[in-house]
Order: sequence, then C-alpha cells, then structure tokens
Amino acid sequence: MLTTLVDTQTLVSHLQDPAWVIFDCSFVLTDPSAGARAYLEGHIPGAHYAHLDEDLSSPIIPTSGRHPLPDPTVLAHKLGQWGVDASKQVVAYDDSHGAIAGRLWWLLRWLGHDGVALLDGGLSKWRREGRPLTAYTPTVSPRTFEFSTDDSRWVTTKDVEELLARGGRKFLDNRTHERFVGDVEPLDKVAGHIPGAINRPLEDNLDENGCFLADDVLYGQFADLLAGTPPESTVSMCGSGITACHTLLALERAGFFGAKLYAGSWSEWITDNSRPVTKGA
Repeated sequence: MLTTLVDTQTLVSHLQDPAWVIFDCSFVLTDPSAGARAYLEGHIPGAHYAHLDEDLSSPIIPTSGRHPLPDPTVLAHKLGQWGVDASKQVVAYDDSHGAIAGRLWWLLRWLGHDGVALLDGGLSKWRREGRPLTAYTPTVSPRTFEFSTDDSRWVTTKDVEELLARGGRKFLDNRTHERFVGDVEPLDKVAGHIPGAINRPLEDNLDENGCFLADDVLYGQFADLLAGTPPESTVSMCGSGITACHTLLALERAGFFGAKLYAGSWSEWITDNSRPVTKGA
C-alpha cells in the first residue's frame, strides 16, 4: 500500500477501484463552510468530504487549541461509515497542497492504518491537468474500521513543557515566518513562538507547482535543520496541529522516521499565559 504520496496518474487509474477510498479535506480556516460548498460544486469522482472541524477534530475546550484531536472511537465509526477498513487504500487531498489533508493522513496513521497517501499537488494539480470532476456524492457500503491508537506519535502540552526543560529536542514550527516571529497573528490571541523553536514554513516542503520536493532535496534540508538531532527527538507544530502533519509527511519522505506531532500546538500553548513566549527571529 501507498503510505505517503500518490501521484495524479496513479489515482486516475484507481478511480473505479473498490479497494481505494478517497477523501476531499478542503477547508478554509476563516470560512469553515467553504470547503463543503466547494466539494458540492465539484470534486474528484468517488471522494467523500471530511470536514476539519466536524469530522477530524473534537470540540474546543478552554484548555485546548483550535483543533483538538478527535475521539478515536468516533472517528473510527465515521471511517467505517465511509467504507474504510484495514483492506482499503485511502487517499486524501485538498485545495491547499495538502495543508489540511495531511491531518487525515496523520490521524489514520495514529489509528494504525498505514495505507493512506496524500495526493501530491492536490486538487490544484488535478484541475490543471484536466482530470475529471463531479458533483455526485458517492454511495457507501459501510465497513467496520478496527483501530488501535499509537500515542507515541504525538505529545501533549505537558510533555512539551517537560521536553523544553530537559533540552535536546528540536521543535519545527511550520507557520509562516511573519506569524512565527510575531509580526502578525490573524488566528490566535497571542503572537510569537515557543522558545527555541525553529521556523520551517509549510511552503518550504513544496516546489513551485505545489508538489512535494524530491526526497533527496528534503533530506538535505532536514539534515541541516536537525543537525544531528534524531527524528525521535523532533516535534512538529503549527497553529493548531493541522499543517504540522504536512511536515511530518515530508520528514518521512526524507527518510526521517519517528518525529512527533504537538497536537495542541501554538493555540493550546497560549491558553496559559504563564507559559513562555518568544518573538523575533
């Protein structure tokens, strides 16, 4: 099974394959209904729509970030209703080069389903190539999705506090440079970053066409960033634990396995104003 990326030509050849299940994860943070509207106007044939807030996250609480991890039992039930079981190859895509779809990729890996891949280049590349689109919502034959969560894949805010105190870890923050240094903050109430974090914007994982950089290029870049820190001691974060998954996938493509997700990320870190915040480069 494919476990990181799938190209458009391969997906086209499997559009009628009952062993493949496709998900459209398009989403706009400032307009939560935009992705669902766009899906109804046209999506890759056979794709189901997975809503970031409603399907791939839990409700926000005062001590959480903007997108808490979903209840695994609830998510597993939804996946089964969408026709996913252990035998299925899952493909996730969005209209933002994988920034949102990476969340579903990571969640399935967390639940023990390795057969999931991101559509390289996403819906933008699909459209540029003139691939088929439809407004038809697919019918589903429900399955039983059995799962076992691997909680070694992520860290809590308490874990992050302890890791910072001990040192020897690398925190890769993939928000834009302007948000990282604290010049602007359009989504969260506090600007800046966790002390010692390294800025690695999501866009740095991609080429000029919105596809992931070649594996050897990614390897060279991450080798320089990690500077000998093992991937198991590396934590990927962002604003709310969504786009950080994109960097985790890029790390795997580069051959660095075992990096962890800070699921709450910046928006959870700042729920307690006693936690340290740094601004500037």
